[in-house]
Amino acid sequence: MTKPIAELDARRGHERDHGGAVRAMFERIAPTYDRLNRVMSGGLDVRWRRRAIELLAAAPEGDVLDVCAGTLDFAAEIERAYPDRRVVAADFAAEMLERGASKVRRVETVVADALALPFESGRFAAIVCGFGLRNLADVDQGLDEARRVLRPGGVLVYLELFRPPAGLRGLAVRVFHDAFAKTLLPALGRLLADDRDAYAYLARSMARFLTRAELEAKLRARGFVEVRGEDVGLGVAAIVRGVRAGQGAS
Repeated sequence: MTKPIAELDARRGHERDHGGAVRAMFERIAPTYDRLNRVMSGGLDVRWRRRAIELLAAAPEGDVLDVCAGTLDFAAEIERAYPDRRVVAADFAAEMLERGASKVRRVETVVADALALPFESGRFAAIVCGFGLRNLADVDQGLDEARRVLRPGGVLVYLELFRPPAGLRGLAVRVFHDAFAKTLLPALGRLLADDRDAYAYLARSMARFLTRAELEAKLRARGFVEVRGEDVGLGVAAIVRGVRAGQGAS
């Protein structure tokens, strides 16, 4: 029997259990992960990633880290967009990285936990994370680690499925999220991956995660400047960008 994955508010104190359950889930769904992403986003996830990568352009010279890299879709796009930069992709599910190996030519892959990255402080000029933050056992620790390995003036970009905001502004997105979480994603998981439970969890993780504004506030509290967010896909997903304060930041 698969061990259940804790929801966001129940993970503290159980980080090891949660991390192990998430790793097992992603290794289980790795063979169908790319196909399901294309289907459930209508192919728009490709456009969203490219927009996120455009926001790395202002980063100082240096290496780029793709954290929670999965099957290397982001890393492959970064490799093409920035041919002169060294790209490192880290994920704690080795099977996901192996599945994406054919997409890249010069990306260095590292099996690593986003809560304890095996890199020296200030190593990277830019960091990107796509659809991985909400699955961390401790989001705050993940943000702290990203800040640690990012040099002053470096650019941090998250592409994520956030919880819709309250009030009338988020009503349409909340309606869509509810239908998506309760019906569409579990059904697609069963049809394409024969794994309804895994995709039911992924859908619930959207509804119980941070809002975009909450993540922006957490980045500012950690000394990030020029923090900006933008919705994509009619608010289904969003991109948040910040610059680590210090030399090169304003």
